[in-house]
Amino acid sequence: MNVPVIDGPNIEHLATFATSLALGFLIGLERERNPSARAGVRTFALTALFGTLAAMLAAQAGSPWILAAAMLAVATFIITAYFGEKTAEPGTTTQIALLVCFSIGAMLWYGERTLAIMLAIVTTALLYFKPELEGISKGLSRRDLVSILQFAVLTFIVLPILPNQNFGPFNALNPYQVWLMVVLISGVSLAGYVALRLFGERNGGLLLGVLGGLVSSTATTLVYTKHARAHPEMRRLAISVILLANLVVLPRLAILASILAPGMLPRLLPVLGTGLLLGLVLTLFQLHRQQPDKLPMPDMTNPAELRTAISFGMLYAGVLLASAWLSSAAGDKGLYAVALASGLVDVDPIALSSMRLLHLGQLAQEPVVIAITLALLVNLAFKWSLVLSIGGRSLALACLPAMAAVAMGSGAALFMFA
Repeated sequence: MNVPVIDGPNIEHLATFATSLALGFLIGLERERNPSARAGVRTFALTALFGTLAAMLAAQAGSPWILAAAMLAVATFIITAYFGEKTAEPGTTTQIALLVCFSIGAMLWYGERTLAIMLAIVTTALLYFKPELEGISKGLSRRDLVSILQFAVLTFIVLPILPNQNFGPFNALNPYQVWLMVVLISGVSLAGYVALRLFGERNGGLLLGVLGGLVSSTATTLVYTKHARAHPEMRRLAISVILLANLVVLPRLAILASILAPGMLPRLLPVLGTGLLLGLVLTLFQLHRQQPDKLPMPDMTNPAELRTAISFGMLYAGVLLASAWLSSAAGDKGLYAVALASGLVDVDPIALSSMRLLHLGQLAQEPVVIAITLALLVNLAFKWSLVLSIGGRSLALACLPAMAAVAMGSGAALFMFA
């Protein structure tokens, strides 16, 4: 006599539903603590389970319309509840969160477990940090929002339409790659620019120096040199901000190298790290000074403005061509000449262009590291000359030890390691 075999529960499916329940519980837990929300832990947990169940039925029946109908049913219930609320302005956050929760539950069935968990955590964070997000939104001026929109234009409209093909002498110019460098530098600078507007004024000289260095160490040096000259009581603060802004250039270069030429890091990091360590030791003596509660904000140019971006792109392309030409005609000495000249303006163009030529196989690692270091040293000397000419001899002498320590540390490490 044959005994029918009864299959046990599918453990894999149980784990999927358990995960769905947990993620729905997580989102619902945040909504439960919100007095204005009409849906809580049970509603969100059931919605996630319903999403997983609907996806399972749709997959097993081979009909995606089952999942679509389930989504439509959830949306109908949400709309009915929305118009049934007696409050004048019930809001839509919880309703949208329910649809997201249903979709997360469906994703779990289709094997997107990691992405579903990440989206659930992000959704919970967005719901939980409502006051902080509203504070950030209110803290951004129209100018700041325009900056973000301009960066979006640079990244998602201009960049995709450019040809990703090498042109010009030595095949050095690639419009897509040139603009990608513009987007990279604008993005790093814009992050510091927005953070500076949101947090810099009320968080002291430490944050001002770090964020100012992310936006532009030259602009920060110039602005606070003028503040120190106009307001003698700000002299100690100005020194701290200037020194920190110039220290940030070193980790900034390391980050760029890790993105564009990670193979060069073993040669470049000792140079940048030694300069950073020595400069930081002397800068720390300035940071313990008492600072005023409210600090003047530097009026900097929006790094994502189209004019600024085009100017940097043209400068980068020019340095790229000059580096390729002089390296071919005069060897490494030609590259070093370009590094010395471009370092007077900024370190980024020669750093990015030499890394690009390294990627193309037109330069070796050692001359690239030397060129970046030379540009860094020249740029430090140029900024110190700004402090001397605008802020006076006393301010320049106060900034000299730390800035000289960066230069000597980087130069010594270059001689020893590179």
